[in-house]
Amino acid sequence: MKWFILLCAFILIGGTLLSFETADISHELDMVEVNRIVRNIEEDWPAALSNRLPDSSLSITFIESGDSLHTYIQNRDTLIPIYIDGQTVGTVIFMSEASAEIDAIQARFSLIFYGQVALLTIVAGLFALYQQKTILRPFYKLERFASRVAAGDLTAPLEMDRKNRFGAFSESFDLMREQLAVARENERLANISKKELVASLSHDIKTPAASIKIIAELYQAKHGETDEMKSIISKIDQIDLLISNMFTATLEDLEQLKVSPVEISTVTLEEDIRVSDFKYKIRPFRLPECVLTVDRLRFRQIMDNVIGNSYKYADTEIEVSGSFDGAFFVLTVRDFGPGVLDDELSLLCEKFYRAENAEGKSGAGLGLYLSAYFLSEMGGSIALENQDGLCVVMYFLIS
Repeated sequence: MKWFILLCAFILIGGTLLSFETADISHELDMVEVNRIVRNIEEDWPAALSNRLPDSSLSITFIESGDSLHTYIQNRDTLIPIYIDGQTVGTVIFMSEASAEIDAIQARFSLIFYGQVALLTIVAGLFALYQQKTILRPFYKLERFASRVAAGDLTAPLEMDRKNRFGAFSESFDLMREQLAVARENERLANISKKELVASLSHDIKTPAASIKIIAELYQAKHGETDEMKSIISKIDQIDLLISNMFTATLEDLEQLKVSPVEISTVTLEEDIRVSDFKYKIRPFRLPECVLTVDRLRFRQIMDNVIGNSYKYADTEIEVSGSFDGAFFVLTVRDFGPGVLDDELSLLCEKFYRAENAEGKSGAGLGLYLSAYFLSEMGGSIALENQDGLCVVMYFLIS
């Protein structure tokens, strides 16, 4: 900004100084020559009426008294009346070169002005490019990063460029992402521990409850059925049902995510796919145009999961394509990595399942599980195939 202001000031001041220099007009008549010509015309003014004027280096003409002098006055010519016997018989006119000089000055003024405009335009354009590179582009990168974090993707680091003004700021954002990832992992571990505790307690409670029921049934078989025994067995069954519901709830709480599909064009979804590709691994593609029934937020999460898995396990280029299959639009995402074992393909969408190639890599085994759940809620489905890499085939309902 400082250099931009200095350059603009330099251009404006330079143009102003040139304008002042241009405005300096110095044109003076030779008064000795003027007096000689006037004297000669006064001595023989009838000759001047016949346009016989004295020889001179100056441009002169003679106008008879009564003729219009307006044009000569406009041209800033020098007008000297000729008096004979106290009467004006005409006017000798010394042609001025000021008009030509004024035209030249105006032309130079125009050149200086348009030169200033051109230079200021170039400087402003260079300044805009500089701002685009050092401020706007890093800001948009931060904005996309914030969108991914808001969508729940904490695995992708924010690439830092210490050459721009956002370098330290970007580092702080990435540290925040890392802390959020740690907090999420701790929360996940705490939830797993809670579920394990609930499962363990459920087992521990169900075992003595089952024993009490068996004893009650044996007592009833030995002594006959009574209202008291029926009540005890009924309460034990109720306790067993409550324990089972509590155990089941620990495994179903992940499926309480709300899915609200609406009609969205594939043109809009193309942009969401590209936003998820923060490493720019996806080859150029174009989806066939149609309208789908999709929850856009969940679609972004699906693409973040699928593309994030490709980054994590393959780290190759990604091929995206679209086709039609009856009432469904088929979106195919394929990488060119090693793929997975054929025996594991049917298990990858199971809750908490992680393939053998996941060892040493972060994750909870929920990405494809949730993707399958979201697609199911939107009326579609997901399939996995090995085709020179892992191929994720997603089916979306056409509106």
